[in-house]
Amino acid sequence: MKAVEIGGKLTASAIALGCMRISGMSVTNVEQLIQVSMEGGINFFDHADIYGGGESERIFAKATKQSKIPRDKVIIQTKCGIRKGFFDFSREHILASADESLKRLDTDYIDLYLLHRPDTLMEPEEVAEAFTRLRKSGKVRQFGVSNQNSGQIRLLNKYLKDDLAVTVNQLQFSPTNTGMINSGFNVNMENPPSVDHDGGILEFCRLENITIQAWSPFQYGFFEGVFLGSEKYPELNKVINSLAKDKNVTPEALVVAWILRHPAKMQAIPGTTNVERIKGICGAYSCEMTREEWYAIYCAAGNVLP
Repeated sequence: MKAVEIGGKLTASAIALGCMRISGMSVTNVEQLIQVSMEGGINFFDHADIYGGGESERIFAKATKQSKIPRDKVIIQTKCGIRKGFFDFSREHILASADESLKRLDTDYIDLYLLHRPDTLMEPEEVAEAFTRLRKSGKVRQFGVSNQNSGQIRLLNKYLKDDLAVTVNQLQFSPTNTGMINSGFNVNMENPPSVDHDGGILEFCRLENITIQAWSPFQYGFFEGVFLGSEKYPELNKVINSLAKDKNVTPEALVVAWILRHPAKMQAIPGTTNVERIKGICGAYSCEMTREEWYAIYCAAGNVLP
């Protein structure tokens, strides 16, 4: 298993299983999904209070209990902050959502608790108070955010003590969603890719020892579809399929290996519910990728080097 160090305190699998889509599955099928994941070297499971209206957390809890997997063998991450029609990082909502997730997950603690997308009405002092309460009570061990830029994280960390500081940031990243690296290639240029949309978030996270979690690694656009096998990306699929065949891994494993190849030491979060696909994805752990191969995939997706 290839591992990542999160916040210098937690060793986790470099591949995590996103649990957004398990709410409609049976407990037995989710149990099998968890078992196959762990057998393949995945011990990290990503949730959010809104996934399935909380049902994903409930089913996951039932499945892990049924499988008799010890709690300390799995790493559980969940998120809060998205509500119907607005975002809410208030102290009251953070604390209430944590208690509700703990109950649904049937656990005494959450390994990582994330703020789900930015809330422009966030009062960082309130977030700090909520995090402090959750840490002191033993309910949460580490904290993070999703889809935030460097300025937003710096503002939040100003009010967080060192042991409460942000340790992960979930960002969309794949061969077709490369916003966080495009501007870095096009420095001091006036073309569209040179526009820095996120404040150099890739470099900021590396400097601050924040683990980037790459969500939706097989999707293009904003949940517009899967690029693997899509007629919209013929050249990308040609390169991926050829390299996957040469390395004797699945196309999904090759894409995940592409993400893990980056020296930022990211964590990939595929959200599949297909057991066979999970088995294939775990092949990324043993898939070596050269610099030339990495750039070939980047360019095949339609990205242009200056």
